[in-house]
Amino acid sequence: MSSVDLSAVPTGHSPAAAPTAPAAPAGPTGTARIPAPVLCVVAMFTVQLGIALSKPLFGQLGVGGATFLRLVFAAAVLLALTRPRLRGYGPRELGSTALLGLASAGMTLLFAGAVDRLPMGTASTIEFLGPLAVALALARRLTHLLWALLAGGGVALLTLLGEGGNSGGGLDPVGLACAFGAAACYAGYILLTDKVGASFHGFQGLAVSLTVSAVLVAPFGAAEAWHGLAGSDSPWLLLLAVAGVALLLPVIPYVLEMAALRRLPQRVFSVLVSLDPAVSALIGLLVLHQLLGPAQLAGIACVVLASLGATLTGRR
Repeated sequence: MSSVDLSAVPTGHSPAAAPTAPAAPAGPTGTARIPAPVLCVVAMFTVQLGIALSKPLFGQLGVGGATFLRLVFAAAVLLALTRPRLRGYGPRELGSTALLGLASAGMTLLFAGAVDRLPMGTASTIEFLGPLAVALALARRLTHLLWALLAGGGVALLTLLGEGGNSGGGLDPVGLACAFGAAACYAGYILLTDKVGASFHGFQGLAVSLTVSAVLVAPFGAAEAWHGLAGSDSPWLLLLAVAGVALLLPVIPYVLEMAALRRLPQRVFSVLVSLDPAVSALIGLLVLHQLLGPAQLAGIACVVLASLGATLTGRR
């Protein structure tokens, strides 16, 4: 991470804070050779494809049920692969992992609720307010602040002038509330992923945090998932579909984002993910046939331009 950009930001994982915890490596060799921005872009496409393919499951399992099963499968996969050992980690490291699980649970469940009621591009753009807030908080130059404000203008353009989907009506208020809630959780996710990734070997911390997420979402989705599976003619095929979607979201993108955050300043990462609305709108068009209006295109153009500008100036 850049000492210039983050030297004044408290990370909470200095060696003195946890002398008995093993030092985390910079990242696994498989991702260390890939440029961090490329990891971010691949994660974005995987996230949006995963949420697009999750939407058909909402009708059978409900938003809460589908989200709960995705988190259960994701946690099971990462626990089996990483076999985390918590001995030697202090309360600060374990607390950060639990908080990351809380942020991930809220972000996953609320964003699914937003996508169920809003166009994907609109929901993703509102959710970007979380990374935007992190970018503003960590801004060190005037140009960084201007890029973040440009991205915020794009968010406002989509929110205020965008249409509510194929029906052409206004934006659903419950969907908007879910999207703004997901934005708040996204900000916490970025900050906590950085801490957990720096404190734990490999992706052990991520495996534990996703287990926490699954437990926290259980009250909102376990019963719904059970009823959906019990009422399905092919419950095993339905479970197989959920398992496949779980790999797309959250397993692969969370792993890639943690690897990227180990090598990118939080501010640069936060504005890089402003490409999310463009990727989301593209996947929504191709997979769900959600059309874009002029205001949506203009808003997405603003956040993409801000992302490119912040990325270029962030390397100087």
